Amino acid sequence: MALTPSNMLPLGTTAPDFNLLNTVDDNLISLAEAKGTQGTLIMFICNHCPFVKHVNLELSRLAKDYKSAGINCIAISSNDVTNYPDDAPHLMKANAKAHDFIFPYLYDETQEVAKAYDAACTPDFYIFDKELKLVYRGQLDDSRPGNEKPVTGIDLRNALDALLEVTAISDIQKPSIGCNIKWKA
Repeated sequence: MALTPSNMLPLGTTAPDFNLLNTVDDNLISLAEAKGTQGTLIMFICNHCPFVKHVNLELSRLAKDYKSAGINCIAISSNDVTNYPDDAPHLMKANAKAHDFIFPYLYDETQEVAKAYDAACTPDFYIFDKELKLVYRGQLDDSRPGNEKPVTGIDLRNALDALLEVTAISDIQKPSIGCNIKWKA
């Protein structure tokens, strides 16, 4: 598997809008409907990537830990399901249920949303403030499959805590690393 880093969208970028299928409940949902009152964590993930599988339980915990503080999480899969059928919407729904995701798991069939966010890998993380301005883009933590470091979510958690405490979030942010998004030909 090739290691692909985040493209590191410029801080301050406004979150691109979307209206995508939520595979959890089979309804369309927009960014305006899904965003949090204090902030929004947008995650590009998928079902088959070993880097995402490595952090799924922490993503579920993180969403539950911050929901009551007004932070909503949104997961998006943009992979080509023709060549990667494990990422098909009905399997996204099963994955969300298996990991007790309390957030929408959206299917970006056209891949236009991934392109708008300049997403490159799975997982790829973006935190937006309540005005939907980008304040963090980067890794969950230093853990990777096989490196024996615990999955803590510390980098994302520190950024979310700073956002909620209205303190500065460091602009020195490590890119996420994972599998490349599986683009259509």
